[in-house]
Amino acid sequence: MNLNTSLKCIFITGVLSLNINAINAHANTQQWTLTPATHVGFDIKSMGFSIVKGKFEQVQSSMSFDPARPQNASAQFVLDVNSLSLSKPSLENMILGEDLFYAEKYPTATFNSHEFVPLGKNQYKIKGDLTLRGITRPVILDTSLEPNPSDPQLMKVEATTMVKRSDFGMKKAFGGIGEKVNIEVSGQWQRK
Repeated sequence: MNLNTSLKCIFITGVLSLNINAINAHANTQQWTLTPATHVGFDIKSMGFSIVKGKFEQVQSSMSFDPARPQNASAQFVLDVNSLSLSKPSLENMILGEDLFYAEKYPTATFNSHEFVPLGKNQYKIKGDLTLRGITRPVILDTSLEPNPSDPQLMKVEATTMVKRSDFGMKKAFGGIGEKVNIEVSGQWQRK
């Protein structure tokens, strides 16, 4: 066997090894979706008091996650703005109107992750892009992902972030509603 043949064998062996490792990593990655009972919504406060809470009743979600390789994880959400239920229904027209969500023109809000940063003890910072009213801004979800010891098909999730309404083209000061919005996900992921 000459030097060129040996080098080709080493190269081919290396490529095959990389492909097998990639296949194994992909095989361990699990696909998840949020359970219907999971709360995906927001809380707006003004002067320390909760003014209004909202929950998106229709959410499309997916997460690709392997706890051993969180750097390969990804998560996506598509929220139907018109499915929003509010703690104060009398504010619905105002919140879904042009000054805030403008649901008629922008019927969905989306989140797409681009990095899961592990912090230890099932804690992560999920970096991604939130799109509201056609405006995309980076956000970080402070997230807890805890496996369910009695059911491996379920994983508890708690995630929060805070955004400013004006960053997404919403009126800054409007009807006594605060500028800062706490976004939250609370419930469970279920393995597909």
